[in-house]
Amino acid sequence: MGFSYLMPNYARLPVKFVRGEGVYLYDDRGREYIDLISGIGVNSLGYNHPKLTKAICDQARELIHISNLFEVPYQEELAQKLVETSFGAEGGKVFFCNSGAEANEALIKLIRKYWRDRGEDRYEIITFRGSFHGRTYGSLSATGQPKLHEGFEPMLEGFRYAEFNNIESVKNLINDKTAAVLLEVIQGEGGVNPADGDFIEELYNLTREAGILFAIDEVQTGNGRTGRYWGFQHYGVVPDLFSTAKGLGGGVPVGALVAKNEVAEHFTPGSHGSTFGGNPLAMRAGLVVYGELESGLLNHVQRVGEYFKSALESLDKGRVKGKGLMLGLELEKPCKELVLKGLEKGLVFNCTAQRVLRFLPPLVITESEIDRAVEVLGEIL
Repeated sequence: MGFSYLMPNYARLPVKFVRGEGVYLYDDRGREYIDLISGIGVNSLGYNHPKLTKAICDQARELIHISNLFEVPYQEELAQKLVETSFGAEGGKVFFCNSGAEANEALIKLIRKYWRDRGEDRYEIITFRGSFHGRTYGSLSATGQPKLHEGFEPMLEGFRYAEFNNIESVKNLINDKTAAVLLEVIQGEGGVNPADGDFIEELYNLTREAGILFAIDEVQTGNGRTGRYWGFQHYGVVPDLFSTAKGLGGGVPVGALVAKNEVAEHFTPGSHGSTFGGNPLAMRAGLVVYGELESGLLNHVQRVGEYFKSALESLDKGRVKGKGLMLGLELEKPCKELVLKGLEKGLVFNCTAQRVLRFLPPLVITESEIDRAVEVLGEIL
């Protein structure tokens, strides 16, 4: 690539996509690709989805942005979906923003505000090595990957890092300053690493015994990605608060913080905000995504997720990890060059944690499309 006005912080792949249809992308030369990454888990309904496209176009003709100085159309409806699918009858409340990093910033602030309002000097949050919570200062400080901290030190204080799937390492970090534990039930950027069932149960019970908050980052695992509305629903626990984003808007930027009522009430007027957060365009998009999940897409993800997992296992090339349509294939050697080989053969996926091929296809992918993709993967491997 020659001269560019763009900052050089992205190592971009040599392809320029110009349109999409279903699970397929097309570049500026008209070449077709099967998309197994969906904009890093964002394009949950694929490309040119008729209901999503219509809702976005209709809303753009009416109102794109109004700010949270006023009541915003469709916020209440989407917030209700997020609460009913997570906390149910117990209830909760939602704050809308624009991304996963913003949702995690809000989560961190709400945890601290909760304890400050109670008159307790608790501010430390225990997170986990291998985690990824975003690239803003708060969310980056929460992220347990030293390589991502390099060059941006010092990190913000108040974060301590335990070993994932190791309950003793968490117990060793709890003290009178501990405010909460925050984790992903499947570490995405960390290599598609699922939490053990026993670990989540022990961790949840530990937070109850210690009287601290249990927080989950559902940025990548939420909104049907794993075959349930929320990743934590595979483990039989309910957090006190959780963040989400990525697939929530089907491609339109939107994030959310969802919290139980007794926690949410500490975000009093003026304590937090977002200019663009929860704009009518994003809310309409989110309602389409949830309409599709409720209309059978969630069951579809469960079915094709198992199918995809079995197909990857049949390749016998490495360990297959993950749930639903959030899957990883862990190889014995670095896999970065395989991403380029995939592009050459019309297949889009990415490499994370150096040795893990990560697959986050649109939730609408079919068995026949999986067959075609896995056949190409077999050739590459």
